[in-house]
Amino acid sequence: MTFRTLAVTTAVSLLLGACASTPPRPVRTEFEDIPVPKGLAYQADDSTIVETPNVKAVRYVYRGRLEPESLATAIRSTLEANGWRHVSSTKSAGVGATQVYEKEGDSLQLRLWEGIWFTYAEYTTGRVVRRPK
Repeated sequence: MTFRTLAVTTAVSLLLGACASTPPRPVRTEFEDIPVPKGLAYQADDSTIVETPNVKAVRYVYRGRLEPESLATAIRSTLEANGWRHVSSTKSAGVGATQVYEKEGDSLQLRLWEGIWFTYAEYTTGRVVRRPK
């Protein structure tokens, strides 16, 4: 084994070890009744949270290496299990799919699309802050 081969092998091993030991980013959600399937990683740089004393609005973006059709089905199942009512779905080539849900006067829009390496899921919702009486 030459020095160059040994150096390349060592560098690759170190890089792979670093990737394997890097913990995934935790799934982020401000609302407990909006579950996010496993396999999606929160993208903080692409997400937005707006809070005022009366309203909280979020646009969360996640990505993962999941098949869009099965991801859409999984998301719909978990949302419906958490009391969300499916209102509509649309799908367009090149743009992706959009699902709309409602629950107790709140609405949730989910957009799914496929990039080169990842499938993306964007959750957008806003809620009036309910203060305890």
